[in-house]
Amino acid sequence: MILIFTGCVPSKEKSVYIVEKFSEPIEINSDWEKESWKNIPALHVNKHMGEDPDHKPKVQVKVAYDNEAIYVIFRVEDQYVKCIMDQYLDPVSRDSTVEFFFTPGDDISKGYFNLEVNCGGTALFKFQKGEGKGYEEIPESVFGEIDIAHSLPRIVYPEIKDPITWTIEYRIPVNILSRYYDEVDFPAPGVEWKANFYKIADDSSHPHWLTWSHVDHPEPRFHLPQFFGTLRFK
Repeated sequence: MILIFTGCVPSKEKSVYIVEKFSEPIEINSDWEKESWKNIPALHVNKHMGEDPDHKPKVQVKVAYDNEAIYVIFRVEDQYVKCIMDQYLDPVSRDSTVEFFFTPGDDISKGYFNLEVNCGGTALFKFQKGEGKGYEEIPESVFGEIDIAHSLPRIVYPEIKDPITWTIEYRIPVNILSRYYDEVDFPAPGVEWKANFYKIADDSSHPHWLTWSHVDHPEPRFHLPQFFGTLRFK
């Protein structure tokens, strides 16, 4: 059964999100409240992997597109926040981090991208070539074509134990994906991509592993594209 996203969903339903189109490019400044995003519905990263965490942040994501790019913004109502990774391709999943795993088409056998960004804006971006085929690190020169903004400082340490809300926003030019993935399906009405969104904090004092689309595995695992949900472009 496929369930189109309208809010919280039963844990084992396939998740679907309808991606709206922007009429023109928008400024990337991590402002969740700006006019461009106001009428775009949010999806919720609210299913946990592993044991039920004692800290479960509220994580919302909005996605949109235009003729050249995909836009993503995260809003995280969090606590016990820290980030110390500050170099591109550092293992940012140890920090308070949000992740976007996606296939620019509907065929997961061709591989998928994983873009992981900690709350300070440091990123890891790779292309996973497919099961048993390894991965390719996206060079920093290519990653530099992605506009990214973050609301917190580059380094957050010591850990912020009090409640705090932070945002990450970025614009991914679709043409850079064609350098790694064969026959990218450019966003257009009716096109579908496979994707999942995660919120993690491996080394937090209150670790957690949250997912948008249900992952049927007893322990936290992210590289399971068979459990990706669907982004359906409008």
